[in-house]
Amino acid sequence: MSVPLLKVQGLVVNYGHIEAVRQIDVELQAGQITTLVGANGAGKSTTLLALSGLIAKAGGTVLFDGQDITSWPAHRIVASGLVQVAEGRATLTTLTVRENLELGAYTRKDGHAARLHDLERVYTLFPRLKEREGGLAGNLSGGEQQMLAIARALMAKPRVLLLDEPSMGLAPIIVQDIFRTLKRINAEGLTIFLVEQNVRQALKIADHAYVLENGRIVLQGTGAELLGDPQVQRAYMGG
Repeated sequence: MSVPLLKVQGLVVNYGHIEAVRQIDVELQAGQITTLVGANGAGKSTTLLALSGLIAKAGGTVLFDGQDITSWPAHRIVASGLVQVAEGRATLTTLTVRENLELGAYTRKDGHAARLHDLERVYTLFPRLKEREGGLAGNLSGGEQQMLAIARALMAKPRVLLLDEPSMGLAPIIVQDIFRTLKRINAEGLTIFLVEQNVRQALKIADHAYVLENGRIVLQGTGAELLGDPQVQRAYMGG
């Protein structure tokens, strides 16, 4: 297998005296969808926050395209191409849809024409956002806000997209739309690291998957392998 685009070794994250993430190793291959699944409270979101530089790491290393970014601040990590879509969407509700999208590109230095090109690209991916571009983000439905959060991250021109619970609180038909779009942008070459409680959906689209329990990786394999694993089915899919 080729050298991973993102390599996490021995990651430890503490909340006070509680070890929330315990010596985990994760690798993301370029152009693949990798998912981290597990129950609520397993440490999935904490892992993403640590990778994004939004919370401190107590141990371990993070290598991005061979470069050690373990101690980098969050803004530098984003500028390098590692971009997170936060749990809960975190759209700026008093700004318009277009203003939210334009803010997603604030770290870029490739000029107005390139940003405009990518704006049209995200409108192609999410036509509803084009229809609502002049309206306030706070007036969007939950599904539309999730689309906006993903589109805003794409405007940063990521090399790796970190997604934290994109299906949370959404109707099943909207979840299907979101996952279809993730498959589409991955097919265009974007590497994705997906954190999800909807284990079945996540494993269906994943090239590789990890199962996290109580801050530790307990299983890993291809998405198809874990989707068919009786232990995973019993624990997470009601099998």
